[in-house]
Amino acid sequence: MPPPKEATLNLKLENYCNYSLGEKIQMKPTSIIYWTRALFGVVAALISTLLRYVASIDLLRGMTIAILIYIVTYYVYKARYLTVVEKPSKIFTTGIGAYFLTWIVAWVFFYTILIQRGS
Repeated sequence: MPPPKEATLNLKLENYCNYSLGEKIQMKPTSIIYWTRALFGVVAALISTLLRYVASIDLLRGMTIAILIYIVTYYVYKARYLTVVEKPSKIFTTGIGAYFLTWIVAWVFFYTILIQRGS
């Protein structure tokens, strides 16, 4: 029986996932776009909440910030993944639901924390 492989930790945002046995599986570009958009939804919610606290931004302006961040990510992903995705429209539509759902849930969560601290 061969000895088990040593697991390595890859700290770069690459196209690989490391499993416990060190085996690498390449992620599809659409998976990378999907999961990073979900993370950007949390970032957009944090920015919207902080701007609400600093500049009294309401829900409509918070949504505008979220949409602007989504559009910026579209152009970044378009420049990066246009040649490796089947259809260019996939870059725009991949992760749109996860982004906005994550944004609204995180925005409510952060806003609730902000209100609770103010009381």
